[in-house]
Amino acid sequence: TVDAAGLCLKTGNTVVLRGGSAAIESNRRIIEVLRGALEETALPPDAIQLIEDPNRSSVDEMLKLNGLLDVVIPRGGASLIRNVVDNATVPVIETGAGICHTFVDESADPQMASDIAFNAKVQRPSVCNSMETLLVHEAFAPDHLRLLADRLLAANVEIRGCERTSALIPKAKAVTEEDYATEYNDYILNIRIVNNLDEALAHIGKYGTMHSECIVTGNQANAARFLQEIDAAAVYHNASTRFTDGFEFGYGAEIGISTQKLHARGPMGLPALT
Repeated sequence: TVDAAGLCLKTGNTVVLRGGSAAIESNRRIIEVLRGALEETALPPDAIQLIEDPNRSSVDEMLKLNGLLDVVIPRGGASLIRNVVDNATVPVIETGAGICHTFVDESADPQMASDIAFNAKVQRPSVCNSMETLLVHEAFAPDHLRLLADRLLAANVEIRGCERTSALIPKAKAVTEEDYATEYNDYILNIRIVNNLDEALAHIGKYGTMHSECIVTGNQANAARFLQEIDAAAVYHNASTRFTDGFEFGYGAEIGISTQKLHARGPMGLPALT
């Protein structure tokens, strides 16, 4: 809420905020503070408005306020974003859901792969740039996957794996097609052992949400191909998907991570809004 209000005012725009019912009391207090601060400036306090109606109908009404709202930016789960994209007549900046992957290639440094995967899943699993599926090359898995998985299990991560993963990690539960298409935002991780880079690219192409994808590899040709062929807002070589963030990119506060291809893509801060 604070980021959205600050960015909108910085661009010279009025902002209408509509939070979820679970945060309504917090949002009321935050807006009270922000409006109080505006009273000490040349800006009118009414430049910040909060819609307190918790019903979904209030969202649906906002989506069709052409001429009153210039743009709607949905922040939330996949169902909210889908509803806005499908039903809005007001222009929309789509901030996409994050089913993010890390592919550990055959030539990956084991310690680096462990550190990147651990950071991508454990540091803050509730956010959109956290990893949901770890893809592991079949040549890397026999010697190194068990140690990596033990580190994740020790951090209370539930592992759901393919048959080959379960053979190496007895504590892994069986993964399903639905799991691969799920943004957990929780201490749950899918692990799939793949035959090669082609299979990893195909998996990400099928289940990814064009948010953030990573390859851990010492093979420069494989890295270059991954960076070139993956269709996502942010693609990483030997770095965690958790870096996809406005502050980390040097933009300051962000309004969201755009996964669309029109206008800005990736973290959207003040430059993208002006």
